[in-house]
Amino acid sequence: MIARPATLAALLLATVPSLASPADIAPFSGARPGAVLPAGWRPLTLPRIPPTEVALVDDTGTTVLRSRAQAAGGTVAHALDASPDAKPILAWRWKVDRVVERADLARKEGDDFAARVYVFFDVPVESLGVGARVKALLARAVWGETLPTAALCYVWDNRHAPGTSAWNPYTDRVRTVVLRSSSPGAWARESRDLEADFRAAFGSQWTGPVPRVTGIAIGNDTDQTGETVTAWFGDFSLEARR
Repeated sequence: MIARPATLAALLLATVPSLASPADIAPFSGARPGAVLPAGWRPLTLPRIPPTEVALVDDTGTTVLRSRAQAAGGTVAHALDASPDAKPILAWRWKVDRVVERADLARKEGDDFAARVYVFFDVPVESLGVGARVKALLARAVWGETLPTAALCYVWDNRHAPGTSAWNPYTDRVRTVVLRSSSPGAWARESRDLEADFRAAFGSQWTGPVPRVTGIAIGNDTDQTGETVTAWFGDFSLEARR
């Protein structure tokens, strides 16, 4: 799992545990445009990669988060301590001004997206297969005990059909799931069943209850392709099934 330093740093920092880690996600809409991020959210800068420009902005009367990547990368993270049994549905809305034309989710050199949403899970290291366990222990020796062992990454892609999924080209502990492809400019609403998506990605490796969610991280990146793209994110919420 020791691969792209920026990715690992983001995963590490996004899930630093805290006794005050909430079970709910602070809304952007409760803040003023131009204000600091709501409590619970924090921007993450990545080593040797120019940071994205992140700000709270007004969108038709509602405060949302804007992330602009110009040959840059970064996320805004929110630590959590949430049980997928109680609230398995992650809901949010997002939009982008354009797709990353030269992105390619199958190649390290194309690992850029107009928008990403990471969800981190606390899979016990001892439950992993031998190869994955060795990689995780080596990574934690370098990056710290809080490095997560599994993540879903929902993306706004440039070419693949919604529903396409693949392992991240840097690690088989992150499963990329395409939710949108092309069609930029308008708000899109998402509602994902984290239990179902975790099972689809990691079910062959993990048969126990779906692990607790330890955090989310949102943003975009163009550090591989050098392009410029802007994404906007509305409020996120964890919800029970209806």
